[in-house]
Amino acid sequence: MMSVGGIGGIESAPLDLDEVHVLAVDDSLVDRIVIERLLRITSCKVTAVDSGWRALEFLGLDNEKASAEFDRLKVDLIITDYCMPGMTGYELLKKIKESSNFREVPVVIMSSENVLTRIDRCLEEGAQDFLLKPVKLADVKRLRSHLTKDVKLSNGNKRKLPEDSSSVNSSLPPPSPPLTISPESSPPLTVSTESSDSSPPLSPVEIFSTSPLSSPIDDEDDDVLTSSSEESPIRRQKMRSPGLD
Repeated sequence: MMSVGGIGGIESAPLDLDEVHVLAVDDSLVDRIVIERLLRITSCKVTAVDSGWRALEFLGLDNEKASAEFDRLKVDLIITDYCMPGMTGYELLKKIKESSNFREVPVVIMSSENVLTRIDRCLEEGAQDFLLKPVKLADVKRLRSHLTKDVKLSNGNKRKLPEDSSSVNSSLPPPSPPLTISPESSPPLTVSTESSDSSPPLSPVEIFSTSPLSSPIDDEDDDVLTSSSEESPIRRQKMRSPGLD
């Protein structure tokens, strides 16, 4: 075990930028040894501390101004116990999420008590996962596999982003030229006022007989008109001289 320079009492393995580095926080020596061994089995570099304040000291979050050494610090995962004296795991989680340098680092909470309200509060605050003690090797392997995928995707996206953007632009077809219409190529639009019908004009009588406004006359109306037009001379005479009756 090695002691990190400038931070006494913090046990840490030699840091390797190519391996996953986990910060383990637990006030119980037995639990701290167990989680540290499980992490080492899965090929993780481990830094173990016994309190939340020691974790903040290691991360450089105990002072408002962090040094350049802490700016270059590589931490891929923080796993902490919930019930600890001085500072709980929930309070440590809030401090980490308020930091601009470590807010993106996943934080896993451990607890021997299965309290739903406690679990929900930690997850809502930004915890990546909540593990019940005793932590098993399968739990650590699951965290290790997800963490490895996230690290590979993050590094791969940083390297391949310019290439991907250029390849996408090169695969697109060239834009088609704008459509232009020459005024010489299209004939002028002419509107003819002459009727297409070449038949001679109708007489006024024909217009009146073919007009749709004139309604047909029923047979009964023809009888009335005929009887009134063929009135006898005697009837006409009576109408003219009413005093003769």
